[in-house]
Amino acid sequence: MRTHPDPTRPDPDPTTTVPSGPTTERPLITVSTTSSAEPSATEIEAALLSFLEGRVKAPVAADTDLFASGLVTSLFSLELVVHVETTYGVAVQGDELRMDNFRSVRAMVGLIERLRSGRGDGARS
Repeated sequence: MRTHPDPTRPDPDPTTTVPSGPTTERPLITVSTTSSAEPSATEIEAALLSFLEGRVKAPVAADTDLFASGLVTSLFSLELVVHVETTYGVAVQGDELRMDNFRSVRAMVGLIERLRSGRGDGARS
């Protein structure tokens, strides 16, 4: 009798066992729990550059005007807003939701730091 939901895959071997004791294998990823510090401006800049370069498939400098260079379209600018909000735990709203805050990576870093410090319109607690 077939018990596997996918008829193209074989039934599991009923004699297979899972070890119940400690294993010597290391975890695939390690998460540091010793520091809860927010990323520095330098780390934010590097992460934003990596994100942008991955999306536009071209090198980007921290002070490149993303709109004038044609690297960022109006649709992609919305994606940038969402990326900044979800990645850095801020809400970009009110006066902060303007092109100049997303014109360059440095401008975005300044926006993120301002919002995280509570000096902007959309700081989340």
